[in-house]
Amino acid sequence: MTSGRISGTPWPSWGVRCGSSGAATASDDNGYVESLFRTAKDRPEFPDKGFADIDEARAWASHFVRWYNHERRDGGIRYVSPAQRHVGDDTAILAARHALYLRARERHPSRWSGVTRNWTPIAAVSLNPERDSGVKARSGCVDTQPLAA
Repeated sequence: MTSGRISGTPWPSWGVRCGSSGAATASDDNGYVESLFRTAKDRPEFPDKGFADIDEARAWASHFVRWYNHERRDGGIRYVSPAQRHVGDDTAILAARHALYLRARERHPSRWSGVTRNWTPIAAVSLNPERDSGVKARSGCVDTQPLAA
């Protein structure tokens, strides 16, 4: 999603780009925001004709953020919610899932062609792992804080 509204404004001279390269790995691009907008617009309750006013938009956004952080299961963190991951509940949830899968495989081995799904918790979440590893390599510092999502 590229905003045509900023074309012809002074924003480009301030360092704001009018378009996106669409690369989610570029932290200075708006690929992450575009992905979030896509997720928002794909929600069934997103209004087809827009919002009536700013208060309606704010109310919708408030509900969306709650859903996004507390109810949505994120595949990048093994299908737990970001809130569960943030408070550390993911470890117990994933251990329970692993145990459930092992029991299911024991009861019905013919349904399983190999190992069960990997339910180990994700150790670190980073927006730009390539950049983070490059910074560590150039700085010589191994104790840098990762950009956790």
